[in-house]
Amino acid sequence: MTEAISYAAPRGMRDFYPEDMTLRNAIFEAWASAARRFGFEQYDSCVVESLDLLKRKGGEEIQEQIYWFKDKSDRDLALRAEMTPTLARMIVGRQNELVFPLKWFTIAQCFRYERMTRGRKREHYQWNLDIVGEPSVLAEAEVVMTAIQALTQLGFGSTDVRVHVNSRAVLSDLLAKLGIPKNHHAATFLALDKRGKITDAEIVTLLKAEGLTQESIDASFTILGLTTLESVIEVLGERTPALEHFLSFFEVMNRYGAGDRVHFDISVIRGLGYYTGIVFEGFDAGRSLRAIFGGGRYDNLLGDLGGKPMTAVGLGFGDVVIAELMTEKEHLPHPAVGRELAVSYMEDAQRETAIRVARALREKGTNVDLALHPEKPKHFFARTGKAGFRLGIYIGPDDVAKGSLRIKNLLDRTEQDISLESLVK
Repeated sequence: MTEAISYAAPRGMRDFYPEDMTLRNAIFEAWASAARRFGFEQYDSCVVESLDLLKRKGGEEIQEQIYWFKDKSDRDLALRAEMTPTLARMIVGRQNELVFPLKWFTIAQCFRYERMTRGRKREHYQWNLDIVGEPSVLAEAEVVMTAIQALTQLGFGSTDVRVHVNSRAVLSDLLAKLGIPKNHHAATFLALDKRGKITDAEIVTLLKAEGLTQESIDASFTILGLTTLESVIEVLGERTPALEHFLSFFEVMNRYGAGDRVHFDISVIRGLGYYTGIVFEGFDAGRSLRAIFGGGRYDNLLGDLGGKPMTAVGLGFGDVVIAELMTEKEHLPHPAVGRELAVSYMEDAQRETAIRVARALREKGTNVDLALHPEKPKHFFARTGKAGFRLGIYIGPDDVAKGSLRIKNLLDRTEQDISLESLVK
């Protein structure tokens, strides 16, 4: 017996019917508009990437989640799980031609085979902002402020979303101060980043497997108990260069008028292995959802790929969580203006007039849906009302004979007469 065909999208993937596109387009438009307002240029790339690149630069967690395959030439390829390694590859490929610092953005479809929870799919669109070639803390501030601008355009204010900020460089200083060797820092970051996802006992097991002593493990958990920058300074006993850079970020954000949007959070570590400095994550005020966006400084990635060493800051902002939050808070966009006006006709004899009317309106900038065959008025108004059109023009033989048309407002049922001649001119 033939197995029944499933008409659902593969698990973790999504279909976007026309009614779903209104929300998606609103998110994409806010992203692109905010990026351009802050001086970012748009780029794009192929969705298929070298598996070796993603495995080497993605970190342990990403490696386990890659959708990979062999092509017909037995090459190992993968669907991109994130955009930063691809960005680095593109920049290294033309590093001698590009003008730095560069500010680029993209809206990329990414794939990860991971456990699904609320706000997490196996496929999602991600807005990436990157500033490459700028060591100043203004780079971190610019990408965070651009994300805040997009949130503002989507209807979220300073009390709705907060940005939690930490510094991997400061964490390294703290680990070193507490006697944890530098060669263990990366593994310690990865293990501590899993806090809340796995038990502390499991984190201890991971750290012991890395070779940390019980004393070092206890010191690692002590660090996670620091809640203020003052307590960090107290443990370090000095203001290290990494700490000075970190503190200046908060000063700059105050200059931007967004000091109330950011706060220190030692638990923000980020799982990706290439981060080297300030890292950040945006959360809704109630922390009811996972991170809305995240990112940070990654100063070694270009050099690791064989390019000239160059500083960089990036941010990734997914569409799934923000769509959940917009739905929850009822920050939904108005229906798409594409359903603006519909034109139809009663008989084939009026088709030419209908085409003339549709053409004239389209040339004036109106979005017009033209009926593809004759239909009765009852069917036309039922169809267009259900589809959400705002205006309708129905052309019968009497209208052509009189040289006059009626434009009907399908929302309040009012009508306006207009001469056919003036309309088509």
